[in-house]
Amino acid sequence: MAAVPDRRLALLGGGFSTDDDGLLDDWVLGQVPAARPRVCFVPTASGDAPGYIEKFLAAYRSRACEPGVLPLFRRELDDAALRAFVLSQDVVYVGGGNTANLLAVWRAHGVDRLLREAYERGILLCGISAGANCWADGSHTDSFGPLTHLADGLGLLSGSVCPHYDSEPGRRASYRAAVATGSLPAGWAVEDGVGALFTGGRPTDVVSRLPRARLYRVEPDGDGGASERALSCRLLGGARRTVPLV
Repeated sequence: MAAVPDRRLALLGGGFSTDDDGLLDDWVLGQVPAARPRVCFVPTASGDAPGYIEKFLAAYRSRACEPGVLPLFRRELDDAALRAFVLSQDVVYVGGGNTANLLAVWRAHGVDRLLREAYERGILLCGISAGANCWADGSHTDSFGPLTHLADGLGLLSGSVCPHYDSEPGRRASYRAAVATGSLPAGWAVEDGVGALFTGGRPTDVVSRLPRARLYRVEPDGDGGASERALSCRLLGGARRTVPLV
């Protein structure tokens, strides 16, 4: 009987679109054993913004990989070719933007089903901001303007996700309030600079390009509020201190 592949996804608090050092991009590629992994960038949440696509290609063409892009606003592939393309990848990297719009467009084109199939096949799914939100049952988002909760997602990661936990005013308090009231289930808050790999729904590697940045588990505290617990992480780059995941 063939071995069941690991189902893996990664939440990113940075990468080619925000950082100059490339540490998180190298970490993502390091999760794949292929000598030249195939990496597909999905820029749906930004409306397939040309500048975003070019930035991805510039960053990944300089690495030992085969980068590609999946545009949906000017879709060129029929259903069979679309499925073949997605399932031929080693990594699917989803960019930031509007989480609600991202999910709606994916469902219109059947990409939500393809990504679920890719996940079951062991293709690494990852992304930043909206590209991190989309994998969970729900998320904390500014898709509708003000910060709010979105009880919608692909459900590949149980619970909820909050990006930009330390960098955007109001994020921390608003997400904790959503979890405390049950508007969102308990989940994961990602600070900028963090990469968190989940295998079978559990965090198996948490890294940071910044000494202070962390991944937090946020849960109701039983007294009408929410508690947060920081997970230890490995520091990326140079000879920096390595801290085991707890």
